[in-house]
Amino acid sequence: MTHVVTESCIKCKYTDCVDVCPVDCFHEGPNMLVIDPDECIDCAVCIPECPVNAIYAEEDVPPDQREWTRLNAELTKGWPVITDKKDPLPSAEEFKDVRDKKGLLER
Repeated sequence: MTHVVTESCIKCKYTDCVDVCPVDCFHEGPNMLVIDPDECIDCAVCIPECPVNAIYAEEDVPPDQREWTRLNAELTKGWPVITDKKDPLPSAEEFKDVRDKKGLLER
């Protein structure tokens, strides 16, 4: 089992989740984070830390966000691990409530 970062993270990239992760399973892309499914230990401490509710247990990912399970696994292969909290993106406040942001994903 793993946890999944969904599109709500795009253009926000809050890193509160990174700060509490005991196994360093988060990877940082240009405008979002993803979780490495091979490293995640399913502890769930990251879920309540996300201010935009972008993180779900794999079995709880909403139907319209299920492709993010595959995308997290794919994107972790090219993005570096992030272990320290950083400031959110300057666009975070503007984009935190925006939906349908997949087209804004930067790889």
